[in-house]
Amino acid sequence: MSQLQIIKGQLTFTHGDVQRPIFDKMTMSINKGGSVVLLGPSGCGKSTLLNVFAGFQPLDQGQVTLNNQCLSGPSGQRAVVFQDDALLPWLNAEHNVEIGLKIQGVPKAQRQKITNDYLELVGLAAHAKQPIQRLSGGQRQRLGLARALAINPDFLLLDEPFGALDALTREKMQALLLTIWKETGVGFLLITHSVDEALLLATDLYLLQGPPTQIMTHQQPPFARRFLDGETVRSLKSDSRFTHDRQSLLDQLLEVA
Repeated sequence: MSQLQIIKGQLTFTHGDVQRPIFDKMTMSINKGGSVVLLGPSGCGKSTLLNVFAGFQPLDQGQVTLNNQCLSGPSGQRAVVFQDDALLPWLNAEHNVEIGLKIQGVPKAQRQKITNDYLELVGLAAHAKQPIQRLSGGQRQRLGLARALAINPDFLLLDEPFGALDALTREKMQALLLTIWKETGVGFLLITHSVDEALLLATDLYLLQGPPTQIMTHQQPPFARRFLDGETVRSLKSDSRFTHDRQSLLDQLLEVA
């Protein structure tokens, strides 16, 4: 099984003569087929950790490894989805999805098939020729997911991808993300400020505090696995255990905020 790790990572912010530790001896792993969620107050280092995993931010000390092989810089094995969808406005929906495949040199016929498959997966097959300016916020985020998945990454890194969406659209996107996880087996790292979202989507949930960034608790909620077993997002969120765990996690979050 593929595993992406930060091993004894150390990172320090330096400005002039001032040095401030971001984190020290941080170790964290993401398994392919798992869903890791980072939850914590603003400024605790969630996005910095994601950037390290993605290869955007080098460590001062320590290693980022994939299957025990050291990594440096971004790669196609790790795809990133941001809150700002970062779509290319001069391309239509299908051409946005296939751009990574084109860069990789995938032949045109194969690119088209992969693009069509992922547009179908995220429910946008009927919008393939649409300019992205005509898509809603939720549709644009689905398109961003399709583009990230099209390059067949082992790991998908998502930095608050649903933060700007309304509540109904956000819940639909949560269900879609769980469906993608079920059907593709890709490993997820997700950053969120939502306690409900963290509980629902995580197989491994890290509550962070900082700076410097520290792991306060590591929990393994059952709800994402229960979705795989056939329960719906709505039924899971209505479950008495979900309500109890939500309150407990909120209490812990308030302690570090």
